[in-house]
Amino acid sequence: MSKLFLENAYLDVIASVDDPLREGLKDTPARAAKAFHFLTQGYNKTVKDVVNGALFPSDNSEMIVVQDIELYSLCEHHLLPFIGKCHVAYIPSGKVIGLSKVARIVDVFARRLQIQENLTTQIANAISELTAAEGVAVIIEAKHLCMMMRGVEKQNSSMKTSAMLGAFRDNPATRNEFLSLLKVAS
Repeated sequence: MSKLFLENAYLDVIASVDDPLREGLKDTPARAAKAFHFLTQGYNKTVKDVVNGALFPSDNSEMIVVQDIELYSLCEHHLLPFIGKCHVAYIPSGKVIGLSKVARIVDVFARRLQIQENLTTQIANAISELTAAEGVAVIIEAKHLCMMMRGVEKQNSSMKTSAMLGAFRDNPATRNEFLSLLKVAS
């Protein structure tokens, strides 16, 4: 999508409610277009790009948890933000992924027009495919501005979603260990 096309679209949106040429708004279409490109940059990245080969051999077979990864996404239904945190766990089977790469994988999918349910599953599937882990677990907790600013206007509501693959789905003890580790660190 061209920059000019997006700027013109924002100009039309603003013109539907206010004078787009007034002082405070005259540069808004360009700023909004730039912000939208930034907020949706996940479309221009792949998991392979952001991991950049940072998979390392390891004899570790114990659970690895990366907790409280900040995430920002746009609801595909209203183009309003949802903001929260993501917790990722996996049980390696011969290789581990660089720590920062877990957060980068979250961002690849979060920086797209998205619903939280799909985001959770996409992250879990990507880490599973990348690492061939014995199991992967992802939990996302987020506040949705589409529910807070409009519609039912519930300011204190949040949504939690989970995706449990492999050992986390099949073994209740593994799943419970992950959940208890999240509580201990809170």
